[in-house]
Amino acid sequence: MPKRKTVIVTGGSQGIGSALVKTFLKRDYNVVATSRNISNSKELPTSPQLSLVDGDIGIASTAAKIVEIAVSRYGSLDALVNNAGIFFTKSFIDYTADDIKQLVSTNMEGFIYITQLTVKQMLTQKSGGSIVSITASLADNPIAGIQASVPMLIKGGIDTITRSLAVEYAKDGIRVNAVAPGVVDTPLHKNDSKDFLKSLSPMGSITDVQEIVDAVIYLTEAPHVTAEVLHVDGGAHVGRW
Repeated sequence: MPKRKTVIVTGGSQGIGSALVKTFLKRDYNVVATSRNISNSKELPTSPQLSLVDGDIGIASTAAKIVEIAVSRYGSLDALVNNAGIFFTKSFIDYTADDIKQLVSTNMEGFIYITQLTVKQMLTQKSGGSIVSITASLADNPIAGIQASVPMLIKGGIDTITRSLAVEYAKDGIRVNAVAPGVVDTPLHKNDSKDFLKSLSPMGSITDVQEIVDAVIYLTEAPHVTAEVLHVDGGAHVGRW
């Protein structure tokens, strides 16, 4: 019988993150899920195959704790989903120094520290692995009126490092991919006009959380897919409509 695989999901307490946690559990993975206060989440089940780690993903010691728990409790680390991220819009000239620090800490350092330690563990195991990050369709095609220049500076960088790492670790069997959503029906948009949100893609529709989860699962388990940025955005990344 094949050994049960272990996956880390960052930003796992709500929205896409909690849906990922529940779907990986249904697929018989061990899951280590993290967010600042994930132990208080009402959305996650209790299971011996699920470990919750509270902490700020932008701090290196948090990443070290997460990986240590994955390996000590479950014996291996086979997959990582970099889902944690913050997003807010404002005019480029209005982003403050504190805004930039927050975005860099969660969206960039939160990617780097946990991914470094995951790759290091996968290299030690010598059995390959999968890393999937959540980026954004807006990084490919800005939309007039959506002022997200600074967040997209970082999300576009995640697309780029995804391709770089895929090449760097291809011979080690470590696959690195990303999912680039458009507008997804999550708590982030609970106060936004549905008609406005629908206008942000050529298909005029809003993506369901499970569609993003399905894309992540596909990339996690697809043995020959690497360096891919899979857009789930109703075509928004292709340009004007």
